[in-house]
Amino acid sequence: MQKNTQNSSISKKAFWTGRICSTLAVLFLLFDSAGKFMRPAQVIEASARLGFPMSLSVTIGTLLLACTVIYAIPRTSFLGAILLTGYLGGAVAIQMRVGSSLFETLFPVMFAVLIWAGIFLRDDRLGSLAGAQI
Repeated sequence: MQKNTQNSSISKKAFWTGRICSTLAVLFLLFDSAGKFMRPAQVIEASARLGFPMSLSVTIGTLLLACTVIYAIPRTSFLGAILLTGYLGGAVAIQMRVGSSLFETLFPVMFAVLIWAGIFLRDDRLGSLAGAQI
């Protein structure tokens, strides 16, 4: 990740907004991952509703944790965002398969937007790829 210096085209406000978006995303994903390891009643119920055996809970939690850590490390955040996009895309497919509500189906999409917004706002390399200036 490129630091917000005077040579950067990112404003200080955009940079910190991006950091806040990324921090919120990481905290939520760590919480979600921890739930898959601890298996509270809500996770057990959701897994059953989505058709996942509880034996996959730790594997899914490990994958989510790995992708989140990769996203949280500034030098690898772009790769982490790509991996998390794939993870969240799978979540959308699963929600659609079981006929979940529109909010439950679109929540992973909204979350992916938050993840990418965090990078877009704090790293001008993504903005230059997209042809945008902030």
